[in-house]
Amino acid sequence: MPSRRSFIQSASVLATGLAIKPASLFAAKGPIGLQLYTVRSAMQKDPSVALAKVAQLGYKSVEGASYVGTELFYGMNAAAFSKVLKQNGLIMPSSHYRLGEDKENGQDVKGTLMHNWDKAVDDAAAVGVKYMVCAWLSEHERGNIDHYKVIAEQLNKAGQRCKKSGIQLCYHNHDFEFDAQGGTLPYDVLLNQTDKNLVKMEMDLYWVNKANKDPFTLFNQHPGRFPLWHVKDMDKTPQRSFTEVGNGVIDFKKLFTQADKAGLKYFFVEQDQTPGDPFDSITKSVNYIKKNLM
Repeated sequence: MPSRRSFIQSASVLATGLAIKPASLFAAKGPIGLQLYTVRSAMQKDPSVALAKVAQLGYKSVEGASYVGTELFYGMNAAAFSKVLKQNGLIMPSSHYRLGEDKENGQDVKGTLMHNWDKAVDDAAAVGVKYMVCAWLSEHERGNIDHYKVIAEQLNKAGQRCKKSGIQLCYHNHDFEFDAQGGTLPYDVLLNQTDKNLVKMEMDLYWVNKANKDPFTLFNQHPGRFPLWHVKDMDKTPQRSFTEVGNGVIDFKKLFTQADKAGLKYFFVEQDQTPGDPFDSITKSVNYIKKNLM
């Protein structure tokens, strides 16, 4: 029979182990997603064929990247595109949009946060989109810190309209938001001057690392503010270029231990550029995630 001392020692070890919770006990939650910009050429050629291939590889969700300007999803209206998704067992919980300050041929671009946003929100709701994401700011749209404050107001306004349809607005970062202007980070302006309930963030883990910033610090400072992630790896070359998930330097196992604190709901593989066929790259990424993160 074990002694009282050995029992206490064993209990102490067990309690310590549970408190530490090694990374192997944490796993990515939710369906494995793909940002469709990664396979943009295939989507432009034949979206039905491309989505079938994406589903066959084991992706269960996708994030759209084409609505802006056309007010169509890859050439289809909301009903037709929703049907193609369902035929392939896919959901599209998130989709990307532009701010809309930039003009094309002197004309406002519809389907953006600033122009014809009502229709964009209605179409997103019809497809089952839960998160509408401001995807990128052009150099013209970025401006100075005061202009980022104006953008924050525009995000709040667009987020209020999303809320009426049960959709959450998010903002997707690159690295330029972390270039300080007079000691202030544009990203901090966007975080602090938007309503945390109306505007949340899609953290692109590659670009945060490229900017030499710490995702964990942001998670601690703004818990629950990051429901979407772009899972994108950085290669080991001096150029720190894009690479397949698991083929680079970003510690995704450690990052996913903070998923609950971040407020993560969905994550999407994205690789802006690939060395060959994008489908080869997304195959490597999904296989790594299945084996090491799920």
